Amino acid sequence: MNHVPLPAAAPEGGEAGAGGVLLWVALPYVALAIFVLGHAWRYRYDRFGWTTRSSQLYERRLLRIGSPLFHFGILVVFLGHVGGLVIPDAWTEAAGITEHTYHVVAVVLGTVAGFCTLAGLAILVYRRRTVGPVFSVTTRNDKLMYAVLTVTILLGLAATVIANIVDGGYNYRETVSPWFRSIFYFQPDPELMTGVPILFQLHALSALLLFSIWPFTRLVHMLTAPIGYLTRPYIVYRSRDEQLGARPARRGWERVS
Repeated sequence: MNHVPLPAAAPEGGEAGAGGVLLWVALPYVALAIFVLGHAWRYRYDRFGWTTRSSQLYERRLLRIGSPLFHFGILVVFLGHVGGLVIPDAWTEAAGITEHTYHVVAVVLGTVAGFCTLAGLAILVYRRRTVGPVFSVTTRNDKLMYAVLTVTILLGLAATVIANIVDGGYNYRETVSPWFRSIFYFQPDPELMTGVPILFQLHALSALLLFSIWPFTRLVHMLTAPIGYLTRPYIVYRSRDEQLGARPARRGWERVS
């Protein structure tokens, strides 16, 4: 989840052995390749399956509660990850955001968003398990996705609460964040992850697993937007009834014979 840094210095990393290179170099690139190529394959061969497979018609009461909690929560969590992992701490300091301000905002928003996301997910899973018609359309693929997603969120939330509130703080922006960016620079530095607390490591590994199965689940809908709706042509409806009603047809809606 939104791991919050404190001014405390990060522990120095040690030498990354073969296991470290496997976990923090090879595995991220394998997950990234599966994520990219998997989406390309899915779009090419299963374009009609690129959907959430909505179950709103089966049950709406729980969905109205769980869906907003989960989606708004995960949006804030995502933005927190962008701010913490992608943007270097030197940039935020240059923008006038002090470490204390960043810490307070990240702790409050990250913790609240994490619990909202987890609560929303719990409601959605409960709904899917207890509502007969919804459960009947739940696949093994869905169950795996929910399990991995739940573990990832739980580990992230635990890292946020335990490391940054209970244990007094851990500055992940000096270790996890540079390692994350080094993957995309094609200069991976696994030594940055050797001294990272175990909860952060497990959260990172579970996220890699989540990204690996992402292209083959309903999560693909998060990467698309209905832009085509803005430019698609009008749909022409034809009536089979001879009697069209008492009202005269509006201009532009003449019956097509």
